[in-house]
Amino acid sequence: MTDVLDGVLADLAAETEQLDARVAGLSDDQWRTPTPAPAWDVATQVAHLAWTDEAAVAAARAAGGDKESWDALVLEALGDPANVVDNGALEGGRAPVDKLLARWREGRVALADALRAVPDGVKLPWFGPPMSPTSMATARFMETWAHSHDVHDALVSIGVLAAPPEPTDRIVHVAHIGVRTRNFSFATNDLTPPPEEFRVELISPSGEQWAYGPEDAAQGVSGSAYDFCLLVTQRINRADTDLVATGPDADTWLDIAQCFAGQPGEGRKARVSEARDGSDLSPSTDREIAVDLRANRERA
Repeated sequence: MTDVLDGVLADLAAETEQLDARVAGLSDDQWRTPTPAPAWDVATQVAHLAWTDEAAVAAARAAGGDKESWDALVLEALGDPANVVDNGALEGGRAPVDKLLARWREGRVALADALRAVPDGVKLPWFGPPMSPTSMATARFMETWAHSHDVHDALVSIGVLAAPPEPTDRIVHVAHIGVRTRNFSFATNDLTPPPEEFRVELISPSGEQWAYGPEDAAQGVSGSAYDFCLLVTQRINRADTDLVATGPDADTWLDIAQCFAGQPGEGRKARVSEARDGSDLSPSTDREIAVDLRANRERA
């Protein structure tokens, strides 16, 4: 399992370094650029990643017996469960940029070290079910990738970037979580999860096929892995993807899919000129299509 963990951590490092390279040279005003998440600018997004990395470090150290920081964080969360994540992001985002960057960078190194130090077979405490070090690293990749997408969209909107970075096969970690959280997506929408597995066939950015579930499944989903990852992180409207569902339950899943903890989000409005039902949809601005993720962030 050490090799698997090291592989996920290497991909996580590459993803964070890519984002770091995009934001490190921004002016103070550019750090205040609004992102698709209402009330969250670029600095808030990075501060959220830093805060959640620190929470994961505290959890990893608690798994090794040092519970002081984790217990303090749990008490803080219990005192204001609806806002603890937002507060951490918003407060951190008000810090001077150089201090925020230093905090985020230090936290990333500490996280990798802490996860590698968790004793074999021990799981980390968390706000949901306990997690293995590899699962935690995978979850951190998913959230880092999703928030990076928000930042890149913001930077494109002000002309700092011509386009978001090309997707890489590192998104396999997001696809993995997206498939595994199928039942959670149903349950969090007060729906009974389907009893049978789905077949999920995705084409990776490099052209490989990633397949999950039995080949003879009656229901399934197919399409690009990139669109699937955007959908399960609620960074795109289903109408703007190439995803195809086979079967009524699979069709429902694509309408409600989410791989992050929290209550269902509102979803993003379609950018296409016509909805799937044929009704007209005018193009929307980034602010208008934003998901209010403040209530739906991974509780970390």
